[in-house]
Amino acid sequence: MDDAELVERIGQGKLVEGPEHANERYVEGLKRTLIVSGDTELVSAPAYLRAAQHAPRMQSYISVVGIIQDELGHAHIAYRMLRDLGVDTDALIYEREPTDFRYPYAFDVPLDSWYEMVVANGFYDRAGFVLLSDIYEHTSYGPWKRALVKVDREETFHLRHGERWMRTLAQDPEHKTKLQAAVDWMFVMTLEWFGLPDDLKRHKEQLGFGLKGKSNDTLRQEWMSTAVPFCESIGIDVPAHLDKASGKYEIDMPFPLEFDEGEKRWLLEDGEITWDQVLTRWKRRGPSNEEFVAQLQAGYRDLRVGLAA
Repeated sequence: MDDAELVERIGQGKLVEGPEHANERYVEGLKRTLIVSGDTELVSAPAYLRAAQHAPRMQSYISVVGIIQDELGHAHIAYRMLRDLGVDTDALIYEREPTDFRYPYAFDVPLDSWYEMVVANGFYDRAGFVLLSDIYEHTSYGPWKRALVKVDREETFHLRHGERWMRTLAQDPEHKTKLQAAVDWMFVMTLEWFGLPDDLKRHKEQLGFGLKGKSNDTLRQEWMSTAVPFCESIGIDVPAHLDKASGKYEIDMPFPLEFDEGEKRWLLEDGEITWDQVLTRWKRRGPSNEEFVAQLQAGYRDLRVGLAA
């Protein structure tokens, strides 16, 4: 069917149950979206495992390992649907170059403390919750809508884990200072998570075909609508505020900015940069890209070597 016929079908509330109920543009847009989702869930595993070593007690470590298990399950859901769409998922996961993975740049910056671990739960998993809740509520692809029932509930647990720990750490002056340092770079990093602003968005299939319901800027606002009040409630400063006249959150610093990966610091002194410059950084990937992907691919490669011997 052509685009107009497909859009009309979706507008009538009919779900797409497989490629036979759509067209090539729909399927290609769906694949792109699923790859980003699967890659993001997958790479969070080594990122969080690295940070889990800083857990203050064994119970906390076990909680993070439980979150990692959930994330791997979420990645499996996305890749399983890609396989149903004809994608060679073994090659996709285990034979791609690290720079070809499609997950937010934030996960390329290593989490080196328990403070950063819990802020990742409070911010990154909040972003995941916002994005996947939108897809769960609005997607026209039936298999994904049904699969996200489980994912939506588990992402809520990850978010609450981060909030609980951030609230606890903020009550102690020494811990609060270190928590604030993590928030200072991770808040803006999460603002980038939602992608290009709406006027620069390149792929229109996600909204046009109802793969998701809300635009990048709308989702960014939705994230701030809970993240900012939460941080304010525990006495943590963030560079954003609610403009009561417009009812929208405004970012109180130049955005986007260049990022110093070594110091984990946004280069405010250099002023606002273009989104083309941000895209260059994203495509270059960050300091942990090769390390994390190598960890994910190591077992597969060892097995291939063993079978060939």
